[in-house]
Amino acid sequence: MKNVYFDSAATTQVREEVVDRMTRVLKENYGNPSSTHSYGRSSKSLIEQARKTVAGILNVKASEIVFTSGGTEADNLALNSAVRDLGVERIITSKIEHHAVLYTVKQLQECFDVELEYVAIDSSGHINMEDLESRLKASDKKTLVSLMHVNNEIGNKLDLKKTAELIKSHGALFHSDTVQSIGHYKLDLNDIPVDFTAVSAHKFHGPKGAGFAFVRRNSGLKPLIFGGEQERGHRAGTEGVHNIVGLVEALKLAYENLEEEQEYICSLKDYFIKSLKEEIPGVKFNGACEDNDNSTYTLLNVCLPVTEEKALMLLFQLDLKGIACSKGSACQSGSDQGSHVLNAFCCEEDLKRPSLRFSFSRYNTKEEVDYVVKVLKEFIES
Repeated sequence: MKNVYFDSAATTQVREEVVDRMTRVLKENYGNPSSTHSYGRSSKSLIEQARKTVAGILNVKASEIVFTSGGTEADNLALNSAVRDLGVERIITSKIEHHAVLYTVKQLQECFDVELEYVAIDSSGHINMEDLESRLKASDKKTLVSLMHVNNEIGNKLDLKKTAELIKSHGALFHSDTVQSIGHYKLDLNDIPVDFTAVSAHKFHGPKGAGFAFVRRNSGLKPLIFGGEQERGHRAGTEGVHNIVGLVEALKLAYENLEEEQEYICSLKDYFIKSLKEEIPGVKFNGACEDNDNSTYTLLNVCLPVTEEKALMLLFQLDLKGIACSKGSACQSGSDQGSHVLNAFCCEEDLKRPSLRFSFSRYNTKEEVDYVVKVLKEFIES
């Protein structure tokens, strides 16, 4: 039995260089960054240098980067403050967002009586831009739009700049969950008029429990967590210096090796698609994940020709064979409700068949692809 990890959209293997850097910080830079003595100043210096590095990569101001515990906190920070502090009365989002957004906006609707609208999704899982524009025109209420850049289940990409320009032309705020794209695509946030984004380090070979929010300067955003004055008052609590340094080390390495790793991972995905089509007649691909121009190169959502009864054993059998993948996002893998993303646009026939998300990284190989296709074929034919 081989061990194959094809679930990098859930979390990635941490790079050795990142582990080494974090270990040194844990050993040597243990001062509280808020302390005024030399130990504290040393830790504070690491955080501020990390902030400048992130800002440089995204072409924004260092003051616009707020370190958080991850993407979920960053999403919550932006959405909650937009309603509570910035006067947002209406939120437009989609039914294929991450639950960090969907559950948050639902809570805001219940607690603050926010008007909540869902933009239409086409049969390929893309946002209907005409519907978005008509909704933006339909009300004078202060509006925030929340749409993710890369969907975490089907990989569909949103044209972030075009969408941001449309939203801003109607005077609305724009929040985008960029958890699946930062570290995998170059984004110039000085050129893209988005107000808030969310990022998580463990999606690009960094540590769990570390992320950041991009908060456009002079937005008026207020903290979600109150206490001390850390993060310029945007986020109270003693900073995890080792996690922040690990995040930045992983981000730097991701962009230093971006073109080479993009090409390699894209070739693996294309090889996987070709092999599945050759070996498993009737296989289908959900969303736009076959098209690398309109979806991310890092994942593939596969609809398999398997009966409902047999499908119940599929993930279990793959796990027995040492194969790690997902039937949706990791956050929903224990749920029996199915994928809310696929439910939003797939036909009834396809929803009855099992769909699996395979997601890739620099550590995967063609030999692993061959093994997975072989196991799937044997299961389907058994």
